[in-house]
Amino acid sequence: MTQVNFEKFGKISYVRETKVADFVKHLENGKIMATRCNKCGKLYFPPRADCPEDLSQDVTWEKLSGRCKLLTYTTAHFAPAGFEDALPYTIALAECEEGTKVYALLSKEIKENDISIGMDLQLTPLHLADGKITYELRKAQA
Repeated sequence: MTQVNFEKFGKISYVRETKVADFVKHLENGKIMATRCNKCGKLYFPPRADCPEDLSQDVTWEKLSGRCKLLTYTTAHFAPAGFEDALPYTIALAECEEGTKVYALLSKEIKENDISIGMDLQLTPLHLADGKITYELRKAQA
């Protein structure tokens, strides 16, 4: 399997190459993609090239709808190196309608008073100012 440059993903790139670098291309095309193990059927987001359940490398890409429900969240008022300019930020755990869970930043467009457990969210690509890309959870459109 050819490894592709992964340095474009996220606010700070810690890894230059990975076997699932196509994830970045999918995000750039507006798609939220996961991987599914063809042996055990488990779905992974963020995508994985190897299934930790059965160690299979037989995985395929699967498009997620992005529709999620908020399970829990916390607002951080401190940050690790590289994220200080984002303070405060809210980190959320949501469950996608496909059953996989996602850990992501909650959009700053959602005010703290509007956050509620069980609320409908949409997992969407987020283009950063420096040309990098990541994803975030936004309030679902009615």
